[in-house]
Amino acid sequence: MKPAAVLIPKHDDAWEVGKYGPIWPRTPACYGFTLIANVKPGRAEAIRGYGHKLAKALEGDPELLAPLKLHYLRWVLFDDDTRFMYQGIFDTDFDKYTDDAIVLFKKAGVDTVFENLEGFPMDWKTNPEAFIKFVREHQCPSFMEYGEYPYVTSDEIKKALKLKAAFSEMLEQMQ
Repeated sequence: MKPAAVLIPKHDDAWEVGKYGPIWPRTPACYGFTLIANVKPGRAEAIRGYGHKLAKALEGDPELLAPLKLHYLRWVLFDDDTRFMYQGIFDTDFDKYTDDAIVLFKKAGVDTVFENLEGFPMDWKTNPEAFIKFVREHQCPSFMEYGEYPYVTSDEIKKALKLKAAFSEMLEQMQ
């Protein structure tokens, strides 16, 4: 397996269109998006609190976000806590990720950190189109992506790590 990088062309009308708009191509890092938006005044601590709440929920249920097929999430507050950046890398295209996220949050009975961002639709759970519109309007597409282990899914990584652990255990027992 060799690391790989790909340049992503600027979106044009030739791109495949999915349920919620253009489908960005799969890259060596799989799929993902970066969203940058303004924080509602005075809501930066609520965003941090939501991060704490999500981390605690994952301690209780490590599989909570599994339906999203995530590799990574990164949340950043910047510009003196007035702007927020969300970066997610996942295995599915944007349409599937969005559908799965809405179902997951409804099922879990939780809200989204995005509710603390200016212009985010508060009816997002029943109005996926408004949710999509917000994300698309605030998305900052990458133009180059790199993968040290290109095109490998999160499930493949988990399987490889389980296999490694099983081999390690077997070798220890042989000694």
